[in-house]
Amino acid sequence: MQEIERKFLVKNNAFLLENSTQNKIAQGYLNSNPDRTVRVRINNEQGFLTIKGKSNESGTTRMELEYEIPVTEAVELLKICENGTINKTRYKIPFAGHLFEVDVFHEDNEGLIIAEIELNHEEETFEKPNWLGNEITGDLRYYNSYISQNPFKNW
Repeated sequence: MQEIERKFLVKNNAFLLENSTQNKIAQGYLNSNPDRTVRVRINNEQGFLTIKGKSNESGTTRMELEYEIPVTEAVELLKICENGTINKTRYKIPFAGHLFEVDVFHEDNEGLIIAEIELNHEEETFEKPNWLGNEITGDLRYYNSYISQNPFKNW
């Protein structure tokens, strides 16, 4: 129920050389309010509905509930989402005992690449791969709900 993660910009494409899996993701927001977001996602051929609460002061921890839904329902829900669907390719990269998820954004957010790592607790240490850039944990500008309304191409 609690999600603990840190986010980073990716400084180069070296992550593409890592052993990874990749998924195509389309997502939209039924509610993009930072205090409570409700997201609809299609991840390859699976549908999901996700509810997230407000982040704590450091930006690393917040409540998250995610439910798998039929992909046909996810397609219909995307039609009634707020403007600003996000399309991205997600790479899942195991590295030094952790899993990094690297999102390469497309369309209006082309050029933005963000890596996330989920942790067991906020003080957990982890090794950083050489392609990891500046930390952006807690910076609301890099939340998917924000860039759906304020595309990276307009920054």
